[in-house]
Amino acid sequence: MQIGAFEAKNTLGSLLDRVEKGEEVIITRRGKPVARLAPLRTERDVEKARAAVERIKEMSKGVTLGGLKIKDLIEEGRE
Repeated sequence: MQIGAFEAKNTLGSLLDRVEKGEEVIITRRGKPVARLAPLRTERDVEKARAAVERIKEMSKGVTLGGLKIKDLIEEGRE
C-alpha cells in the first residue's frame, strides 16, 4: 500500500493497525517513496532462524575436512 505523507500523518493510527497485521506501507512525498512502515520482526523470525540452523546441521552431517584439523587451517590463515 502507498500513501501520501499528509494522509499518513492524519491516519497514523489506522496505518499502525494495518502494519500490526503484517502489512507494509510505503509513504510518499509528491508521489516519490520516502519511507516504509513495516512490522517489527516477530517470534516467527526466531523460529525461522532456528529451523535454518537445524537444516545446516543436518546438511553438515558426515562432512569431513579430509584429515585436516581446524586448528591447522586457522593457523594457515594467520600466515
